[in-house]
Amino acid sequence: MNNNDKFIEWFQQGSIAIPKLLLMNYKELDLNEEEFMVVLQVLMFIDSGNSFPTPTELSSNMTLSNTRCTEILRHLLQKGYLAIEEDYHEKALIVEKYSLKPLWEKLFQYLMSETIEQEKIESLNEEMSLYTVFEQEFGRPLSPFECESLSMWIDQDHHDPIIIKAALREAVMSGKLNFRYIDRILFEWKKNGIKTIEQAQSHSKKFRQHQQKQKQGEQNSTNEYQRTIPFYNWLEN
Repeated sequence: MNNNDKFIEWFQQGSIAIPKLLLMNYKELDLNEEEFMVVLQVLMFIDSGNSFPTPTELSSNMTLSNTRCTEILRHLLQKGYLAIEEDYHEKALIVEKYSLKPLWEKLFQYLMSETIEQEKIESLNEEMSLYTVFEQEFGRPLSPFECESLSMWIDQDHHDPIIIKAALREAVMSGKLNFRYIDRILFEWKKNGIKTIEQAQSHSKKFRQHQQKQKQGEQNSTNEYQRTIPFYNWLEN
């Protein structure tokens, strides 16, 4: 066999895919390097068609002794990183095999907890930013009642901070900068199923157009009325 044939033989042995998430987070799963290497060896044997390699087979590819490899396998099973399952052979014989499903479940739970924690941090930062925006618009620190109202909009009414900021801008544009008015805006938006900034902007535009038409109608009615009956100002008497 020449060198080219030998290289082709090596290449045809295939490769093993190591999940990047596992490689990046095995330390957070409380796995040390020896344990991680044994896991990779088990993964390699399973991928090669040997689903229940012996400690001797595993240790043959590592610098670990057969005894040490046995200890690590027992430790992985006890800590729930590895499981032994039973399977049926073609001749109805029960055979045992290793399963890495517990490890993938631990990795999934860790990643989910990290995601939830990150979302909590982002939510807290967003909430703090929201308080800052309100204080800037009001030009003063918020009162305890106003702080409680902000918290209720977020925690009880489940308004997105972006929507709350949009309601604040709407109140500023209307010249009615108070929490009661903002609460009314949020109530109307929630009643109309408004959840995005685009929907809020569209709804506000239609609302202002409707108000403008009402004012024009009232103004026209007042002008017609003034042509027949003089205006009487009760405040000056």
